Amino acid sequence: MIIKSIELADYRNYDFLVMKFDRGTNILYGDNAQGKTNILEAIFLSATTKSHRGSKDREIVHFDREEGHIRTYLEKEGVETRIDMHLRKSRSKGIAIDGQKIKKAADLMGLCNIVFFSPEDLGIIKNGPAERRRFVDMELCQLDSFYLYNLNHYNRIINQRNRLLKDMYMSPDLRETLDIWDMQLLSFGSRIMERRILFVEQLNEIIYGIHKKLSGDREELTIRYEPDVDIGEFEGKLRAARDRDIKARMTSAGPHRDDFSFLVGDVDIRKYGSQGQQRTAALSLKLAEIELVKKITGDNPILLLDDVLSELDSNRQNYLLNSIGEIQTIITCTGLEEFVNHRFELNRVYKVEEGSVTCMSTENAEQE
Repeated sequence: MIIKSIELADYRNYDFLVMKFDRGTNILYGDNAQGKTNILEAIFLSATTKSHRGSKDREIVHFDREEGHIRTYLEKEGVETRIDMHLRKSRSKGIAIDGQKIKKAADLMGLCNIVFFSPEDLGIIKNGPAERRRFVDMELCQLDSFYLYNLNHYNRIINQRNRLLKDMYMSPDLRETLDIWDMQLLSFGSRIMERRILFVEQLNEIIYGIHKKLSGDREELTIRYEPDVDIGEFEGKLRAARDRDIKARMTSAGPHRDDFSFLVGDVDIRKYGSQGQQRTAALSLKLAEIELVKKITGDNPILLLDDVLSELDSNRQNYLLNSIGEIQTIITCTGLEEFVNHRFELNRVYKVEEGSVTCMSTENAEQE
């Protein structure tokens, strides 16, 4: 799968933009705050329905407009697919695939697999568990429609149960209705945990070799799933925590509190690793994500690199660039020195300046 082109209208700082992409490496360069990342965000949004920044639709639409549009053309094995996304400040977005409206955003997931790598991802190891859960959830939602179904239902039930816990403060007789929600929570939550167990097993098979090479054969990295509660003990813990949940007015047990640890030997590098170890592990994680998508789908993902090369030393830069291979890649950067110095092939280069995008010849780009 590749992205052939994208069209933006009233999106962020773009009134109207049409961009065509090469199936190889595409570079978007320019100063900060010119709109480079906005293009990557639009690609990610058209594949997942969500902004990688966590932005709401009303924040994405051009500030003095009420609606915005994204149109993305994909191609796989010679067959073209068009995704239309209608963004509105005051209503939920509308989505169509080849002109046919879809009722659920979930119907879009998995059509186009994206691996997004930004400087913020370098902190995924040392930051809080919510970021690690988000990484796992986002990848699994692209790869597994059943996981997406279970996660959506689990999150909805958590919200309803928490609302019930708050209502019980004024209406204690509602307590007996908790059993209904707890049965559903156990059902969907257990399936989420089972899939996360398998996901970590699949990642470990891949990340071991990547990290060993990346660390110069000095380190062996293992990911460990740390569920908030074991599947067999979930029901008991949920019941035991009921009084505490009522008092706190929130659900305290379940996979919404899971975490994932990263071990070099027996050392948990979330807490005790150096910054270099943590960054190397984050890079290994993203590279393993690419290989896992290939293994499960039989297709290459589209790789989006958002100004991440400037955050890596030369050895990690080289490893990342050499790992791209045949993957369609779209890279943002402030300058082209990294690519010229590494004699990296530039298939298409765009200069982004104040919401205007100019396609440059690769010869001119190298001279800049």
